[in-house]
Amino acid sequence: MLDPDGGTRIYSVHGELFFASSNDLVGQFDYAGDPDTVVIEMTHAHVWDASSVAALYAITTKYAARGKSVEIVELNQPSVRIHDTLAGQLGVGH
Repeated sequence: MLDPDGGTRIYSVHGELFFASSNDLVGQFDYAGDPDTVVIEMTHAHVWDASSVAALYAITTKYAARGKSVEIVELNQPSVRIHDTLAGQLGVGH
């Protein structure tokens, strides 16, 4: 979904993110076609493992390579703990 001014693409992620779903998630974004600002809204998602954190890192890296910024928002508290713990091991900072 584009925001009203058309400058931000908002993706809403739903469901459980774990090793079996992580690769599919990476393929759901339009890296080249999206505007310069992307928001990944995670209210209805849950991060379970390192592969999910790595997938989020891959997404942000693909956008960054195109000069675009990504913000991951609305992670639930257990997901934040997993993400922050594992992202530190991957050298990821969000």
